Amino acid sequence: MGTRIPFTRPDGGSAEGYLANAGIANAPGVVVIQEWWGLQDQIKGICDRFALAGYDALAPDLYAGKTIPYHDGEAAGREMSSLNFLEATDQVVRAAAQFLLRSSGKVAIAGFCMGGAVAVLAACRVPEFSAAIAFYGLPPDAVAKPGDVKAPLQGHFANSDDFITPAAVDAFENGLQAAGKTAEFFRYEASHAFMNEQRYVHDRACAELAWGRTRDFLAQHIG
Repeated sequence: MGTRIPFTRPDGGSAEGYLANAGIANAPGVVVIQEWWGLQDQIKGICDRFALAGYDALAPDLYAGKTIPYHDGEAAGREMSSLNFLEATDQVVRAAAQFLLRSSGKVAIAGFCMGGAVAVLAACRVPEFSAAIAFYGLPPDAVAKPGDVKAPLQGHFANSDDFITPAAVDAFENGLQAAGKTAEFFRYEASHAFMNEQRYVHDRACAELAWGRTRDFLAQHIG
């Protein structure tokens, strides 16, 4: 139901992404950030689902058109490692937020896996966001500390996760609480990437529970 569009970065450069409109005037917006596989059909489907829920949703293409097949984790790791996360956040992600704000009163960000780390970075660095949601992703402490978070943050994490471990989640949540930040973290008896219905790790019950919590959080913070 969406379409690929161009938009302009703060530095004047160009970026592209997948936009799904809610079809409602002045609908709030959600920037959706890809997993390390790229802007796959699954991420486009998430944008479509946000649009059906009443949000204009834009997924910026952080890999500039490149997608990685699910069986090739090594290639996905290389692509992610080559991404300049700070530039992507400050330029491409912020540009997506600014694009949505042309017609939206408020904008949030939701990211998955690698995109979850970007969502937290954006909550620290991009003033346009009124809320952020991270699904099983956190940035390294060297680039974003809990005390740096400036927007209300919701997190969804798996208890069986070798990438973003429960210990790492606990440490970040404790840091948010110590810094007096507005945040809520949820844990699920599932594996990393449990929201991705195209992969064997998908857990429908946990995913639907997370969607409901996401909807409630967005309604509270952006409408």
